[in-house]
Amino acid sequence: MMPKGREISVAAAILALLAVVAVIAPRYFSRENLIDVLLANAPVLIVAIGMTLVMISGEIDISVGSVFAIAGVMAGIAAKWGFPAPLAALAACIAGALLGALNGWVAGYLRIPSIVATLAAMIAWRDGLRWATQGAWIDRLPARFQWMGLPQSFYPVFMLLAAAGIAAGAASLLKNFPAGRAIYATGSNQEAARLAAIDARAVKFWVFTSLGALTGLAAALNSARFSQIPSNTGLGLELKVIAAVVVGGTAVTGGAGGIPGTVLGVALLGAIGPALTFAGVNAYWENALQGAIILAAVVIDAARARLKSGEHLAPANA
Repeated sequence: MMPKGREISVAAAILALLAVVAVIAPRYFSRENLIDVLLANAPVLIVAIGMTLVMISGEIDISVGSVFAIAGVMAGIAAKWGFPAPLAALAACIAGALLGALNGWVAGYLRIPSIVATLAAMIAWRDGLRWATQGAWIDRLPARFQWMGLPQSFYPVFMLLAAAGIAAGAASLLKNFPAGRAIYATGSNQEAARLAAIDARAVKFWVFTSLGALTGLAAALNSARFSQIPSNTGLGLELKVIAAVVVGGTAVTGGAGGIPGTVLGVALLGAIGPALTFAGVNAYWENALQGAIILAAVVIDAARARLKSGEHLAPANA
């Protein structure tokens, strides 16, 4: 589980950021901007929830941006073929799940390091999509696909409820169900997990598959906001997602983390970009800040791990 101290620290950082923005750019809190921030970051949160499961299991997936693009295009194509919006979203989920399952099979059963496997997948799928679409966007989407067939005014509420429901379900899975404990055990110590009759390979396969399905859902919900779907969508998504998960307290080495921290991490990083814009700071600084935040979070985790290791060794040395 994630230390409560990290949750408190991230929540305090969010409050401090909002306090500064309230002073220098009060227009940030306009209804229109807050809705834009929600719509932009709800898909990021859905993907980050799946990434949390993968990282707790001791793995990582840097191909989510490419999966997001493929699933979004799939949703658009399904909608143009006449599928109702829910079925188009289901097609995107299935496409994402299949790609995630492939990553899970390679990382879990072939035991290829996930960072290598998903790096290869990121490049192959992105280039494959570029070749298949020739860089063209999916346009002339049917009206029934827009906003998932819901009133536009209700869509932000729907996105919020969808993201909150998925977050609550994932948090309950990790806390209350054997599958959640198996994910933590796999990330903490695979040999100990094996002795406890936990199939670490199957755990990794299913967390990657779940991440793929959630990425597909996020892509469909995001695509429904627009009249066109770019074939290059999702660029940089992996950085945003991994940054949010790490900032939220999930250990890069696995075995520790939680959904509440990920929610706070997405909220913090999602607020930074618009805050920079309203403050008149060049938007290119957003990625630099995300990278710096990841580095700081990893350094803090490493320092805490060394401190805890020292505490464990102290009685023995005494």
